[in-house]
Amino acid sequence: MELGLYTFADVGIDPASGVRVSPAERLRNLVEEIELADQLGLEFFGLGEHHRPDYAVSSPAVALAAAATRTKNIRLSSAVSVLSSDDPIRVFQQFSTLDNLTGGRAEIMAGRGSFIESYPLFGYALEDYDTLFAEKLELLIKLTEGEKIDWPGGQHTPKIEGRGVYPRPVQEKLPIWIAVGGTPQSVARAAMLGLPLALAIIGGEPHRFAPLFNLYRDAARKFDRDPSTLKTSINVHGFVGETTQEAIDTAFPAHTDVMNRIGRERGWGPTSKEQFAASAGPRGANFAGSPAEVTDKILANHEIFGFDRFVLQMAIGVMDHKKLMKAIELYGTKVAPEVRKAVASKQPALAQA
Repeated sequence: MELGLYTFADVGIDPASGVRVSPAERLRNLVEEIELADQLGLEFFGLGEHHRPDYAVSSPAVALAAAATRTKNIRLSSAVSVLSSDDPIRVFQQFSTLDNLTGGRAEIMAGRGSFIESYPLFGYALEDYDTLFAEKLELLIKLTEGEKIDWPGGQHTPKIEGRGVYPRPVQEKLPIWIAVGGTPQSVARAAMLGLPLALAIIGGEPHRFAPLFNLYRDAARKFDRDPSTLKTSINVHGFVGETTQEAIDTAFPAHTDVMNRIGRERGWGPTSKEQFAASAGPRGANFAGSPAEVTDKILANHEIFGFDRFVLQMAIGVMDHKKLMKAIELYGTKVAPEVRKAVASKQPALAQA
């Protein structure tokens, strides 16, 4: 199993200290976080694309490129690229450039986005939400298949006749993951296209999302694809502290500041500390706790989902950089080794079975 991190690089005022974090400071800190994750042996770091004042990254590939030459092994990906409002050729070129900088460690995680600011910003209509993504995803996949492209054009993309797209990636084929938030149609589309699936779980009880992975694997079979060749991931919220209380006390102010702000936009009610702590229980979607608790929770969910990758978003909201670096250290030195050991110990038994 691969273990990783993702973030949206929040900026603004730290609700715990009152200190304002600028985009410049957050981006410098971000590179340090990615560098530490690489040094600790974590396998993945993802960075989200947003076009809002509370996030520092509108171009994941640019920010990831800053970490490219300071890391050696970790895979660097968007999480996600809002493909619906972007140009697939430019997305491919940017991540192919990143792939060259990293010696073959770049990935694209494509999605439709959970915010809508990019649509009017780049001149797209929200009523084309699904058709934009479907058409541009098809073009992006086509770009990974060869140096020159012939494209008939469509409702949202122009015709292309035998044009080369450069640079080409170091990897034989630039990996594309599909990110979903729980829509069955999106899950089935990923299976039909034979693309890896990343499922975001940020609320409720994770086990309730397991049928989506079953749907993904069943749909793959219907399209004559071997489900065992298709990778899966769950992307969740959480935080690792020395103790449960430390994890909750550290994560709660920033996490709740963000979720309550979004909630006011979308009609959600505010979250109390008691609710936050309850969501960190064994059946909740919040992976906040001590190293042992987070380890147990990852393994319990691995039993449910059988995922290939687990990705944790700890930097939710603005928080103290030193505390976040300490949490990454605990994740890499305490959680990851125990998870890998437990998963590896099951492999011989599965092989014999």
